[in-house]
Amino acid sequence: MSGGISGRRLASDRPDGCNLMPGIFTVSLDLELYWGVRDKRSIQDYEANLRGERQAIQEMLVTFDAYGVHATWATLGFLFFADVSELRTRLPHATPTYHNSELSPYPYIETHEWGVDDQYHFAPEVIDLIRSYPGQEIGTHTFSHYYCLEPGQTAEAFRADMAAAIETARARGIEIQSLVFPRNQGNPQYLSLLQELGIRCYRGNEVAPFYTARNQEQQNALVRGLRLLDAYVNVTGHNTYSFEECAQSRPFNIPSSRFLRPYSPSFAWMDDLRLHRIKRAMRHAAINHRLFHLWWHPHNFGAHVAENQRFLTRILEYYEQLRQRYGMQSLNMGEISNLLERMHAG
Repeated sequence: MSGGISGRRLASDRPDGCNLMPGIFTVSLDLELYWGVRDKRSIQDYEANLRGERQAIQEMLVTFDAYGVHATWATLGFLFFADVSELRTRLPHATPTYHNSELSPYPYIETHEWGVDDQYHFAPEVIDLIRSYPGQEIGTHTFSHYYCLEPGQTAEAFRADMAAAIETARARGIEIQSLVFPRNQGNPQYLSLLQELGIRCYRGNEVAPFYTARNQEQQNALVRGLRLLDAYVNVTGHNTYSFEECAQSRPFNIPSSRFLRPYSPSFAWMDDLRLHRIKRAMRHAAINHRLFHLWWHPHNFGAHVAENQRFLTRILEYYEQLRQRYGMQSLNMGEISNLLERMHAG
């Protein structure tokens, strides 16, 4: 893997005897509330997920704590504010000029009827709750859910957006180290800009062609279908990564291994396959001293909190087995970047 956006998966299953680091299990969550789906769904259509999201987050934190799992919560900058009045005082000087104006949240900020559903847009108390648990990192998901590959967006607007996200977090005593690109639209041209802004690491994509970063127009049914298939059947391999690969260049790419798809009544009969797919990759990382990176959105868990929580617990129970047998450890993205920094310097 070079300094690009996609990770590189090695074919070898042979344990690397020269690598003394244990396998690493990391989790990142894209914390965005309604802003993350605003351009695709109405609040009414997605309200079950939004209504259950806070409960899901509370239960995730308790479960992470029980199993010693460290996670990065890539948090949208808008969520730090108590309400829209406070948000309006901190808007960046340059905003995205997407060709598709529906993608920008700024007109929505001015036209939405505020007050009745603020809990779906703002969550400073949730951020405080996350910070109260050990091993939980607050990263950034940009300020406005910025799309780095959509036509019309510019480097100037992205820089302004990221600066607003960093300054907003800093006002709460949080120094941002880790970034997750919204919709996984990682732009290779922006990596040097991230380093200038002090971002130490980001979550890249899996290496398979249908995981390549792309804008919304480039998404299609075939791409979505292949990703769905890969969640249940080993199409793309384990997608685990060596620390040497991740340490090659700054900012460090800590790529995705697997999106944790939410419970679906239609696909529940295949959940054992979905779990087996994840566990095999985790075991590969544990045995071969590699990195396994699981991610999802908290709102994914909101509509079926109990079912999603049970599935997550089964994953973390398996992590505990790997920890006991192979010494696997859980680190968040910021903690991993600390390790990679030492390797890069060496």
